[in-house]
Amino acid sequence: MTIGDLIRLLSDGEFHSGEQLGERLGVSRTAVWKQLKKLEALDIPLEAVKGQGYRLAEPLELLDGASIVAGLSRDGRQHLVRLFMEETLPSSNEFIRQRFAHGAGHGEVCLVEQQSAGRGRRGRTWSTPWGRALMFSIGWRFDAGVAALEGLSLAVGVVLAQVLERHGARPRLKWPNDVLLADEDDNLGKLSGILVEISGDAEGPCEVVVGMGINFDLPQNFRASLDRPVAAVTDQAAGLTRNRLAIELLEELLPLLAGYEEEGFAAWQDAWNSRHAYADCEVEVLRGGQRQTAMAKSVDEFGNLWVHRDGARERLAGGEISVRGRS
Repeated sequence: MTIGDLIRLLSDGEFHSGEQLGERLGVSRTAVWKQLKKLEALDIPLEAVKGQGYRLAEPLELLDGASIVAGLSRDGRQHLVRLFMEETLPSSNEFIRQRFAHGAGHGEVCLVEQQSAGRGRRGRTWSTPWGRALMFSIGWRFDAGVAALEGLSLAVGVVLAQVLERHGARPRLKWPNDVLLADEDDNLGKLSGILVEISGDAEGPCEVVVGMGINFDLPQNFRASLDRPVAAVTDQAAGLTRNRLAIELLEELLPLLAGYEEEGFAAWQDAWNSRHAYADCEVEVLRGGQRQTAMAKSVDEFGNLWVHRDGARERLAGGEISVRGRS
């Protein structure tokens, strides 16, 4: 019995006694009780009524790998070699890296309900409540060198923005790998982080893992515990489900990866700049432990951010930017 098995039973809106749950899951009432305690520890709200049993206080949509694959078009499926659906993992990126180590990985996707060691840029942790985010990684093997993959994380951000816009959301892009949402007052909260990891020959074949963590539906108490503004898909695209979002993203991302060596970031440059969250804003450039103030400009055809600093133009190929008082 897994947490997912228990959630599926408790998601039908009906009350279930511990005895009924044990019978359905083939375990003892004690085992059921232990799993119910795990749900509480994961901040999954339960309702318990004496004489009736337990149910989820609100519905929780589980990811369904078979439905996601079935929802892809023929073009989308032709690039997908295998899809893994995991309940918990240390990291979906690490999962795909291990697949590469065993000779697989290319065209493989790993979705996970919760990560215990998810990471963002510079080793930061990425943590969200169980079942409240869309987290996945895609593996792809490229024949060209690393230079052909410049700007890839930015192109991935454009895809997420375009998908969300179709559902009424107002995403903005932060260089080099974040997707933000702007509310009615133009306040920005972080919606998603993208982590692209590359290994292999700088001039030849290399293996790439594209990881995405997208806040989907965050409880208010969780948001209040964070030290920065955050946003979730349901803030602006309430009718979109996690499974539908996964389908629409894979439908776009798999062909993007298949054609990226040929097209490069130039094909995505204008789309990125038109959604630039901090164009012509004063920003702090963070590089090598140093902070420098500059004016952010546009990104070029290689995904580099141009800034104005001390009266001169400067190209940023690495590092990141921040805006005081904003995401």
